[in-house]
Amino acid sequence: MGLAGSTHSKVKQARILLLGLDEAGKSTVLYRFKFKGPFSTIPTVGFNVEMIQTEKHLQLTIWDVGGQEKMRSFWCYYFENTDGLVYVVDSTNKKALDESKKHFQLILQNEMVKNVPVVLLANKQDLPGALNADEITRKFNMKKYCCDRDWYVQPCCATTGQGLAEGFNKVTEFVKRSKEEALMFTKQNVTLKMSRKV
Repeated sequence: MGLAGSTHSKVKQARILLLGLDEAGKSTVLYRFKFKGPFSTIPTVGFNVEMIQTEKHLQLTIWDVGGQEKMRSFWCYYFENTDGLVYVVDSTNKKALDESKKHFQLILQNEMVKNVPVVLLANKQDLPGALNADEITRKFNMKKYCCDRDWYVQPCCATTGQGLAEGFNKVTEFVKRSKEEALMFTKQNVTLKMSRKV
């Protein structure tokens, strides 16, 4: 009998919350990113959960929660233990953008997602009249409302997949950094407590 060992580091996990108003394209974003091809979806009633393995040894468990008006009051029940927030907006629907901005700001004020990194996906860039990343950044006051966390605005098109890899790479990068910082903080606290005992 022998012993087996592995040099591979354990795959870390992260819980990602995928939110946005109905018809923003959240489920299309999720399944286009997961399957790397066209995927037809229906409006989400409740939620979808998918696990996606990234190249950076991080497994994302993505919770895609329905964005219908009656569902939005339940979003807060999904906030606990969230490592990253991906918020999807329909860049062409200027009427819905104000409503979306209001809900986005309410999410950020919740203590359970304090300091949680945010990637805002400015979806439907293939359609005429879509606001670009700079316009969405200004519209959503990202510099003001996300000053306590890492954030990024990524233009994308869920139907073609354009921009999705970049958006999820950014959230993965933010989450890894956040987890590493939390681990360093914990180690420093343990060292401090041990030195006090001595």
